[in-house]
Amino acid sequence: MSNDFSLTYRVCPASPEAHLFAVELSVPSPPPHGLTLTLPAWIPGSYLIRDFARHIVAITAEDAFDRLVPEKLDKQTWHVPPGRGRVVVRYSIYAGELSVRAAHLDTTHAYFNGTSLFLRVVGRDRDPCRVDLAPPPGEGYRDWRVATSLRRLDAEPFGFGSYYADDYADLIDHPVEMGRFRVISFAVAEVPHWMAITGRHYADERRLVEDLQRVCAQHAQLFGELPVDRYLFLTTVIGDGYGGLEHGYSSSLLCPRDDLPEHRDGAAGEGYRRFLGLCSHEYFHLWNVKRIRPQALSESDLSREVHTRTLWAFEGITSYYDDLALVRCGCIDERAYLGLLAENLSRVMRNPGRKVQSVAASSFDTWTKFYKQDENSPNAIVSYYAKGALVALALDLKMRRESQGARSLDDLMRALWERHGRTGVGVAERGVETLASEIAGCDLGGFFEGALDGTCDLDLGPLLADVGIAMRLRPARGSTDLGGLVERFDEQTPQMRLGVRLQPRGAEPVVLNVLSDSAAERAGIAPGDTLLAVDGLRVTPENLDALVARAADAGQIIVHAFRRDELMTFDVQPMPASLDICELRLIAEASAVVVARRAAWLGQGEGLR
Repeated sequence: MSNDFSLTYRVCPASPEAHLFAVELSVPSPPPHGLTLTLPAWIPGSYLIRDFARHIVAITAEDAFDRLVPEKLDKQTWHVPPGRGRVVVRYSIYAGELSVRAAHLDTTHAYFNGTSLFLRVVGRDRDPCRVDLAPPPGEGYRDWRVATSLRRLDAEPFGFGSYYADDYADLIDHPVEMGRFRVISFAVAEVPHWMAITGRHYADERRLVEDLQRVCAQHAQLFGELPVDRYLFLTTVIGDGYGGLEHGYSSSLLCPRDDLPEHRDGAAGEGYRRFLGLCSHEYFHLWNVKRIRPQALSESDLSREVHTRTLWAFEGITSYYDDLALVRCGCIDERAYLGLLAENLSRVMRNPGRKVQSVAASSFDTWTKFYKQDENSPNAIVSYYAKGALVALALDLKMRRESQGARSLDDLMRALWERHGRTGVGVAERGVETLASEIAGCDLGGFFEGALDGTCDLDLGPLLADVGIAMRLRPARGSTDLGGLVERFDEQTPQMRLGVRLQPRGAEPVVLNVLSDSAAERAGIAPGDTLLAVDGLRVTPENLDALVARAADAGQIIVHAFRRDELMTFDVQPMPASLDICELRLIAEASAVVVARRAAWLGQGEGLR
């Protein structure tokens, strides 16, 4: 690799106490009209305008002879006047957001995505970039290290020093973690993998290595190859938080420390299953979205929204395979997987918005609806992650049914990889649907018209019965009830409900959502109301359902609440709870042929080790 770089960036966590990064950009041969610099407004994989430029605190520029005064052109763009010879731009950035999407710096660690820190030199997008990473000043940071998937120049492994990127798109696709962290490692198909874990934790690292290797190998087996020569999981553990973001050679993860495994023996608990599912999801994105890309996002303009109807496939299919991979590689058993599947079905069914917005529209409007949710969102939108995963499930089982087991969603994903992932050709807006019909050997247009553009519930019962699984919907037994896998379907007693959801972790019963066409909506209860009493008895977040159920025996009930500082009284006629909680049951009398179909669907494989 040549050391002749057109652009050089130097990053230093200059003031951890004040949460300020110092960045220096050196441009050796600026054009005669000066430099135009801009910072992205959003980050690939997270479809919301985030306006990273608002965190730039100060910016200056100079050449070898004079100071150059940058002129701000809009909210994220500056013009630096012509200079003589090399121009150096220095700027400081506030980093206060602890998430996988932005930048965070304090005295414990430093983390950033390139979209948060690296100014783009307009017209120089394809220039190679050198990145010099420096530690914070002071003796207290001498033991800090660096974890990033950027390629090293003179830096030692996990060390400060010089790295490089092929161009600006490559530059912003490698998040960086600096600080004190633990590193675990393993290999898949002889490709080195690492996980850098930041934050206090008590993880059983040996079990984590074994399970991660199995999950990654399972995905590699599906596609037949690994498209990278290295991979890094950047994991930050905290008391409470969750998130993930995919990159071309790495992923950023945020999780509660209690989600990491503490003991090697025994089944994976709920938190650990969730963490493995998160790792599985972001790793599957190595193929699906980072290389098999929507045509609309292939040449992303990071300064404005880019609309596509295809996120149901790129996020929804990925959400389907994240848990499916766990059972296929043996990290969880069949029963645990079906329990997760039932819970996802319940999450979709519990929101009336599924009857209002199609999954394709959810994808297209993600900028203004899915990533900008409010108190009415459960009534207005559907998740292209959660419902997209159910569409993928239905498509998989339908392809297996129509081809008598000869074709499945696995074959579609391999075809997408061959035609789009390996070639770099973007997937057209209806390209997944067209290719699915070709692979299945039958016209799936009617299926996709209903599943993607319609708002009716998917007819999953018969498809699940094909693989020996019975499905039913029942009323919720409480606010946290999501159903699951059961031994038998019990008789259900009708449940009377208000149709409200309360703010989580609240000491007071403050209404977060009022579901459409519910008893609460008809009575006039509104989001933000603080419930006080039901028929004269004090309401708490824990006893609301029980109070309503008891009072409902007498018919109409009286609910008292505060709206702002005004006492309100509502005459409420409770209504039966909706049938929106999914239970699945293994059909004991299923034939050997049906059981074989289920085994083929959930079949375990060794993967590429």
